[in-house]
Amino acid sequence: MSVFDQLGDEYEEVVFFHDPPSGLRAIVAIHSTTLGPSLGGTRFYPFASEDEALLDVLRLARGMTYKAAAAGLDLGGGKAVILGDPKRIKTEELLRTYGRFIDTLGGRYITAEDIGTNRDDMDVIRRETRYVTGVSPELGGSGDPSPVTAYGVFLGMKACVEEAWQEHSLEGRRVAVQGVGKVGYHLVKLLVEEAKASVVVSDVDVDAVARVIRDFGVDTAEPDKIHAQECDIYAPCALGGVIRDDTIPELKCRVVAGSANNQLERPEHGEALAAAGIVYAPDYVINAGGLINVADELQGYHPERAKARVQSIYRTLREIFHIARDRHVSTAAAADAFAGERIGRIGRVRLYWVPGGRGWAKIWARNG
Repeated sequence: MSVFDQLGDEYEEVVFFHDPPSGLRAIVAIHSTTLGPSLGGTRFYPFASEDEALLDVLRLARGMTYKAAAAGLDLGGGKAVILGDPKRIKTEELLRTYGRFIDTLGGRYITAEDIGTNRDDMDVIRRETRYVTGVSPELGGSGDPSPVTAYGVFLGMKACVEEAWQEHSLEGRRVAVQGVGKVGYHLVKLLVEEAKASVVVSDVDVDAVARVIRDFGVDTAEPDKIHAQECDIYAPCALGGVIRDDTIPELKCRVVAGSANNQLERPEHGEALAAAGIVYAPDYVINAGGLINVADELQGYHPERAKARVQSIYRTLREIFHIARDRHVSTAAAADAFAGERIGRIGRVRLYWVPGGRGWAKIWARNG
């Protein structure tokens, strides 16, 4: 399948960056700028192939469009990937070269951290472009968004508990957390220390597992078996594609709610979860805390304002659950409808050109 076939009529732009001296090979995908400039993190990962990297960045960019829309932000969806092992090839030269390339997009894409990148990397990129978020507080940024993302997931779990059991507390609930890296660690902390939940974890990184055992005394499971644990809530917080044909029959939970992007391998798996009686918190809704947090930097970062906005995740999920019940659809379909309808409504408003506005646009006129 060609690149253009994969873009279909959805994506606005895909840019390939290549700088042999620094070893940089990167792809930026801009899915939509209907609501505003696209914002999404840079994933630095040793993809098995260029085709795999392209597929990943396209899926992630589309998810960011819906995430921003559902979160009520005036932002579009974009994402970037850098091909390679960050432990081996990440250098100041490579990151600054990448920053220069990002700057050539003129603000259509704003980057942030993701798997394989961190706040320090964003600070380096910031030396070459202003189109970057998640930088250090000393540079006017919000720093690491992981704790805020975890906080949003934690609030989202409370909405799920209300939907599944008509209860308001996570206390005593058994939660299986898959992935205890940046976000997963902070989520476990909230679950254990604040909610008094029972937690079992897994991660391919043995050091990450050792850290949460040391800090929180949680149980552990094998990474390829965590989804099949007897639990109330299964929380995917690692890579995506974990809800699929072979794992759905093995789920022993009432709720799926985690921070990973693209948890459903295919859209129809949202329907399969609904058919199995499992409450699914659509990933791009429940994990939007990090995006909301870094987006606040675009106005001059204010931590309390950002945290207050993250609290809307709870209300948004409650609304999505209501739509799913009212329309007799899965929560995944309800979330797409919720986000898509906002894009349609606000996108229509933004077709009107105003002096000094962001670019040119059509003025729609109705002929009597």
